[in-house]
Amino acid sequence: MQQLAKRPQLTGRAAILAIVVCAIAMSLAYPVREYISLRRSLSELRAEKARVEAERQALLVRDRQSNDPNWIKKTAKERLHYCGPGEKCYVVMEPQQGKAQAAVKQQAQVPPWYETLWESVEAADKGTGRRAVTGKESVGQ
Repeated sequence: MQQLAKRPQLTGRAAILAIVVCAIAMSLAYPVREYISLRRSLSELRAEKARVEAERQALLVRDRQSNDPNWIKKTAKERLHYCGPGEKCYVVMEPQQGKAQAAVKQQAQVPPWYETLWESVEAADKGTGRRAVTGKESVGQ
């Protein structure tokens, strides 16, 4: 049997072809990565544009509403408890709310005169007190 000469598996042409293919792949890798990144940025910007446009439309609707006199009256009644001329309006207080206001009123009571006097003496000792303004001094200023 005659043996055929074994050809090398990687010829010179194949090596050059492999180098050229690798060079082309390397030269295209960066632009393809940038293209994908820009496409992602573009989709994010489109989503943000849609969100801003929806917010703009909501503000336009709110602006049109604010020009409507009936909406203004309704809002004034709801938020500010406005009562129009000739109308009788009532505010219903909840029992817990009344108790909280009564507690606040009890705390706001003026302390006895001797406690106030003693606190002013202590403040004068510490040097943290303020000069009291009498009626004669406030008129002259």
